Formats: sequence, structure tokens, C-alpha cells
Amino acid sequence: MATLICGSLAFDTIMGFEGQFAQQILPEQLHILNVSFLVPSLRRDFGGCAGNIAYAMRQLGGVPLPMAAVGSDGEDYLARLRALGISTEFVRQESATYTAQAMIMTDRANNQITAFHPGAMSLAHRTQIAARGDIRLGIISPDGRDAMLEHAEQFHAAGIPFVFDPGQGLPMFNGNELAHFVELATWVTVNDYEGRMLCDRMGVGLDALSRRVEGLVVTLGGEGCEVWQNGQRELIAPVTPAEVVDPTGCGDAWRGALLFGLEQRWSLSRCAALGNQLGALKIASRGPQNYVVDSAVLAAA
Repeated sequence: MATLICGSLAFDTIMGFEGQFAQQILPEQLHILNVSFLVPSLRRDFGGCAGNIAYAMRQLGGVPLPMAAVGSDGEDYLARLRALGISTEFVRQESATYTAQAMIMTDRANNQITAFHPGAMSLAHRTQIAARGDIRLGIISPDGRDAMLEHAEQFHAAGIPFVFDPGQGLPMFNGNELAHFVELATWVTVNDYEGRMLCDRMGVGLDALSRRVEGLVVTLGGEGCEVWQNGQRELIAPVTPAEVVDPTGCGDAWRGALLFGLEQRWSLSRCAALGNQLGALKIASRGPQNYVVDSAVLAAA
């Protein structure tokens, strides 16, 4: 069974700030904010939600099919996906724009400030979803606004159950639009901040939201995650990482594990537990696609 992963492919420029953002920003001066951060470390990585999720799934032995768009500079990314054994069948290349770019600063407390240029991602809606025998699962992750709206409708029309993972794309939608996503989706995943925003815009609580789908998961970073089903909450314990190096892509690694588990028809709680393991593994590695999953991770799942 293959999983269609709708989302972004992006190049991540990741910079490390050796202090804490909170110590450099004066709350009473926010109306005239002018701040510069010295970042001694800088690296460029392959990233984007679709790419990161596909990487995690492939590491676990799943069959990811990223559906995304790259720009004129995207050939290196296409070659990387193929080298990893990830199909580029649904990745379109747009010659008139650049691949999406994320500039990410991380401070010593693992807080992040991100600037994002969407580039080709804004044209991702040009690729459409249709029913196909080998595609029985999908995810809507952060992408161009039109792509998220249209792909959700297309998943539903094709009878493909999917995860709605609005992520940093959540602010693009109002309460009615978000409620419609939830109506079409089978599962919803958010972090705790996104969960509060989603509930606020929809005017519901997490318990009520969970009754609208088969399952709702709220990730809590180092505190594990909550699995909500039919209004009932279950806390899935965190996994202690070997070290904390870089949080970039941890959520995507978690979602890749979730999708792998759903491919295997595991319970949502078991999927979430594997997600916690993969998130802990990823945070000990720099960049969103540089960790390696060994057999012990799956053996413990």
C-alpha cells in the first residue's frame, strides 16, 4: 500500500543562534522591532513537509509518494528522492520559479524563527489526485493554500482516507474552512499550539473535535503526545533522546511514523508511540533528513 503525501518540498537554510531570542527582544519595543542575530553555524538541507515525511516513511520501510512542486533549481532534490528509492511520479517541476525556501534560526533553547518563500509550492494545486488501486492512504500537510483545499476535496472524492495536518499553514484558513477540512478528513494531527488555534477558530474543544474524526493526535514536544478518540484522551509517553541537537523536522518525522503505522493498520496509540520514537531519534541529528532508523526502532514499536 502506498501513501500519497501532499505538501512542500523545500530547501532549508538552518542557522544556529548561540543565545536565546527572548533575551534579545524587548517586549516594550515590539512596535519598532529591529533585531540582528549573529549565527555562527549555517547549513543547507533538503526539507519541506512532504520531503521530510516521505524520508521518515522510507526509513521505516513504507511506500511514500510525495505530491509537490519544485522550481527550476529542483533537480538536485529530484535526484535525491530517486536515490532514496522515493518515487517522483507526483512531483512537478515549474521552470518559471524557485523551489520553496525556508530560512530557519534556532536558539539555544530550541526556539525557532522561520522565514519562508513558497516559490513553486504555490503551484502545487496543478497536480490532481485520482483514485488508484495502490494508493489507500494520504495526508494533507502544509502546502499552497489552493493545493490544500483542492487536494482535500480530491482525496474525499477518490475515497482515500487522509490525515489533515495543517501545521504552519493553519493561519491561512478561517473557522468554516478548517471545519470543512475536518469533515473530509479521517484523522487530524496538530501540535499543542496548533491545536489551540484550530479549536479557537472552529469554536470547539479537543474532546468535541475528536468526535468528528476517527482520531485526533496532539503532539507535545518533549512531553509525548495525546491521542483523542471519541472524546477520550490517552497520553502517550515521550521518548528521551540521546541528545538534543536540532528540532527541525521532528514533527515531520513523527508524522512519517504515524503514516507508516496506519499503512500497517496499527492502532492509533501504537502509531503515536512509534512517532515519539522517531521524533526523539531525529532531534539528535542535524537537519530534517539526516537520521538513520535501525531495526531496533521497529522491533520496539
